[in-house]
Amino acid sequence: MEACEFVLESEAFSPQELQELCTALKGFARCDRPLAAEVVTVSEEEIRALNARERGTDRVTDVLSFPAMELTAGEEIFSDEHGEELDEAGNLFLGSVAVCEARAREQAQEYGHSYGRELFYLTVHGILHCLGYDHEREEDKRAMREKEEAILNKLGLARE
Repeated sequence: MEACEFVLESEAFSPQELQELCTALKGFARCDRPLAAEVVTVSEEEIRALNARERGTDRVTDVLSFPAMELTAGEEIFSDEHGEELDEAGNLFLGSVAVCEARAREQAQEYGHSYGRELFYLTVHGILHCLGYDHEREEDKRAMREKEEAILNKLGLARE
């Protein structure tokens, strides 16, 4: 089983940034074919409506993930178990991530870093959710944060 290649689609990032993100994500999942995901930026109204409809929480949030598969964090991903999720290029579709642009800008200012770093952070957070990571329990939160920081470090966006 090899380290997964990632194929990301998003208008929020330049082609170079998408390639850098895909490279940084490589090795954080093991699978038998590339994993594809889409990342979209949405307004506060859009993310609030998605949050209300999908999670029953009528409020604005920073990021929502919509996994295409039920995965357990750290498990190997086999296409024969998830073959219905193949895209037209033969990649295994991991899911979609919606980032609220306004919240990302607010949080970047609040945390004292760039909007770009916050956008990368929220995207990585969402992709990890699609890979089965969660932060409900303290030990799971710690493991997820370690993965997020490791990926951001590979992007040269270490926490200051």
